Amino acid sequence: MIRRVSTVKVALVGDQSPAVKAHIAIPRALELVAEATQCTVTSTWIGTDELADEAAARLRGIDGIWCVPGSPYVSMNGALNAIRFAREDKIPFLGTCGGCQHALIEYCRNVLGLEEADHAESNPGTKLALIAPLPCALREVEARIQLKLGSRVSTIYGRNEISEPFNCGFGPNPEHQHLFANTALRITGTDEDGVARVVELNDHPFFIATLFQPERSAFNQVSHPLIAAFLKAAAA
Repeated sequence: MIRRVSTVKVALVGDQSPAVKAHIAIPRALELVAEATQCTVTSTWIGTDELADEAAARLRGIDGIWCVPGSPYVSMNGALNAIRFAREDKIPFLGTCGGCQHALIEYCRNVLGLEEADHAESNPGTKLALIAPLPCALREVEARIQLKLGSRVSTIYGRNEISEPFNCGFGPNPEHQHLFANTALRITGTDEDGVARVVELNDHPFFIATLFQPERSAFNQVSHPLIAAFLKAAAA
């Protein structure tokens, strides 16, 4: 049993749509982990427009924040506000696909002071395209990821190479990966070319973001170790 609070309350930050497969998968993925670990979980969808001005009032009392796929978001500021709240208030955080992309942008803007850091999908003319079109879109495919030895994510999986499902046309721009060198936000998973696929934040109870979508394990009725680790942190 992982539960330390009576019920783990998870905020799903994103613009819920039945057309997005990840949105169908995520509640079931949480249920599968809850069943496997005898943990009680409630999840609440919070649209990014609800967080456009600030996130604290809406997210106060939440045990874990999951920034979900589905970008471009209705409010990019809303997604960034939620991520910043999770980072600064030490709330366990999981970002998948678009959530990962925006976690990188939030860190660049609010920690590294690079206010021009942006997403090429929502701002094609940006001078600092931190998130750019992938040379080969990863649509409905599985791909291998190399995990950094000793990283939190490698410990969660218990190995240093994994294969996970993707569904994205944009990802971290390799031209700007040097910005994260010697920062607390570490690149701990890469593709075969060394391009970031997983990042995690030091000095935080749990802050992991992945370009892949672990929630898709729910379609195979599998309890995913990364989601289990996220809930364990949220329950602490």
